[in-house]
Amino acid sequence: MPAFPGPSLFPPPTCTDADGFLAITFDLNAEMLMDAYSHGIFPWPEDDAIIPWCSPPRRGVIPLAEFHLPTSFRRFLRHTSFHLRIDTAFATVIDGCAAQPRPGQDGTWITAKIRRAYCELHDLGWAHSFECWDGGQLVGGMYGVSVGGVFSGESMFHLATGASKFALAGAAAVLQAAGARLLDAEMVTSTTALFGAREIPRRTFLALLHRHGGAPLTTDALRHALATLPGDSPWNATSACSSPPPN
Repeated sequence: MPAFPGPSLFPPPTCTDADGFLAITFDLNAEMLMDAYSHGIFPWPEDDAIIPWCSPPRRGVIPLAEFHLPTSFRRFLRHTSFHLRIDTAFATVIDGCAAQPRPGQDGTWITAKIRRAYCELHDLGWAHSFECWDGGQLVGGMYGVSVGGVFSGESMFHLATGASKFALAGAAAVLQAAGARLLDAEMVTSTTALFGAREIPRRTFLALLHRHGGAPLTTDALRHALATLPGDSPWNATSACSSPPPN
């Protein structure tokens, strides 16, 4: 079995500037993304012209064994009609994330080039969507990239109150059941902090990635993990493994 993570197209992530910027490219494709995430690097574009690549000096993470459900959110889960599906509407989730208004941001970093590359990555089994459905309507979700036992969450969206948090917490439960160890939030936000996100030094993150990284978790493995959650789990529903509804 080849050693993980193997050679890289990119400079070592320790060669960034003080803000964590490592390199700039004009192209973006699934091969570059697989390489980058395997080495603790991710793209952070502002437009489609150039792609900056980053490995911040401090990384926002949530160890899945320490994922915390706030009391108020536990109450929400007892009464919600939401249910979780995995990889039935990946492109729709990424479009929802691109359209989500975000305070302090003008526009979206999810450009056409980003969308195309991550959809290609999804087709190759590396990128996954965790989707919050209410009946037959997609009301929120998140997507990210699987590198063995590390899952890098990229973006979330919601059309209904609590839907993105439901997707995030459901993803954490499924990933842990599938054997993953770490949720890479990339940075700590007010939302991820509620669930236990904290910053660690880049060297610590890279060591964890080296220890737990590897081949991506498959859609089938994630759906199986969802199906094996306890019967009273708010995310364990047979609909999670169903085919996508007609467009």
